Amino acid sequence: MEKQPQCECEVIHADVVQAVQQQLLDQDAYIALATLFKLFGDSTRVRILHALEQHELCVCDLAALLGMTKSAISHQLKSLRLSRLVKYRRDGQNVYYSLADDHVKKIIDMGYEHISE
Repeated sequence: MEKQPQCECEVIHADVVQAVQQQLLDQDAYIALATLFKLFGDSTRVRILHALEQHELCVCDLAALLGMTKSAISHQLKSLRLSRLVKYRRDGQNVYYSLADDHVKKIIDMGYEHISE
């Protein structure tokens, strides 16, 4: 295995390091951000989010659209809901899901734009 090059110096640009240090978040914020991005690491969840970007849908509609069971869709929606990526509303016996807010749409759109370049 090839050895990684090691930096032999101490801090060269102390002013830059200090400025960046002041901008860093606390560890809990990075854990929360990593957890959020993990949700986008599953293609099923991304497909659900993209479908919900187009229109609000119920579990049955999502299952038919994605060729999955209602149980599998419900399981994924629970993860997305607990992470505040989707929201729901009741209309009688039906529950309709949609993206939680415009931030989720922007994440999806920016991700697609990035892979399309």
